Amino acid sequence: MNMRQENQTVITLRPSVWQFFINELPMLLLCICAFAVGGLPNTEIGKTALAIAGLLSLCLLYRFIYLRNIRYHIGSEQIICEHGVFQRSVNYMELYRVVDFAEHQTLMQQICGLKSVTIFSMDRSTPRLELTGMANKREIVSHIRQRVEINKRRKGVYEITNR
Repeated sequence: MNMRQENQTVITLRPSVWQFFINELPMLLLCICAFAVGGLPNTEIGKTALAIAGLLSLCLLYRFIYLRNIRYHIGSEQIICEHGVFQRSVNYMELYRVVDFAEHQTLMQQICGLKSVTIFSMDRSTPRLELTGMANKREIVSHIRQRVEINKRRKGVYEITNR
């Protein structure tokens, strides 16, 4: 596929399910412990623990659904980020305004084969976009960088540095 054909393809990315477990590990462990304590027979604290476990479970369910509803669409001219459960939001970042990238991995992301990609732009509404929970093997930055360069050339945008 040549550069022009690839530029027309929309790449859609979603965070990995493993990112949920990385983000919510403390709350998951607390929820499991609360269910365990709530299951003890003839204890006063059992009902309270079950109530806490139920509330934590609802919170975890919401966070799981929220993470699974995140979509990043890398198009020929924009990066579009869709997110939300009860209220959907869509953020747009113009590719010609992108100025820098960063990739990083926490220890748990390294273990699970994931990474986070941060995109910095001169866009006023979205100066920083973080793509969390991406598969480590995906070459996200190189795809975006290529499209950024094409858009900057097309719009006649040149970076002037002061050395």
